[in-house]
Amino acid sequence: MSDDEPRTRPGGRAARVRSAVHEATRAVIRERGPEQLSIGEVAARAGVHETSVYRRWRTKENLIADTLLASSSEHVPVPDTGSIRTDLIAFARSVASYLSTPLSIAALRATAAMTEDAVSARFWSTRYELAQVMIDRGIARGELPEGVNPRAALEMLIAPLHFRVLIAKEPLPEDLPEQLADLVLEGLRAR
Repeated sequence: MSDDEPRTRPGGRAARVRSAVHEATRAVIRERGPEQLSIGEVAARAGVHETSVYRRWRTKENLIADTLLASSSEHVPVPDTGSIRTDLIAFARSVASYLSTPLSIAALRATAAMTEDAVSARFWSTRYELAQVMIDRGIARGELPEGVNPRAALEMLIAPLHFRVLIAKEPLPEDLPEQLADLVLEGLRAR
């Protein structure tokens, strides 16, 4: 484990502390944004000692990244419908739904603004690694050609959603996830 990675301890108490700290972190991000987050306030809201937070997460950036990973894993599950098309549509719909919440907007802005590139990179690489299984299953079922770059495929699927919400500040049409999944699949199959 590197010094930048959050420390974890197994067991019930550790899980309760992690959950309380994550909830407190989300509350501060919702109320004032990630820039105003302090480990002291998070610890106080979570009912734990500040040293417990520092011991497990070491930095504010690690705490934010770990909280965002937990939230995105909960709100954007990786589907397994038996079809790459329906997996991608379901995943894109989950991302679109997640992007409709104020917490997700603050969280994504926090990720983009992180001063520690390694923490931000770890957040995104972890999310892509979790979602890559959809592409791997599609290849294994023969729905996608061998050699497809899973990360590029997932970026093509979700980047337009993030762009519309974060950059263009436009609403997401209800049928956009399906349109994006079909465009991605057409592109991957045309190789």
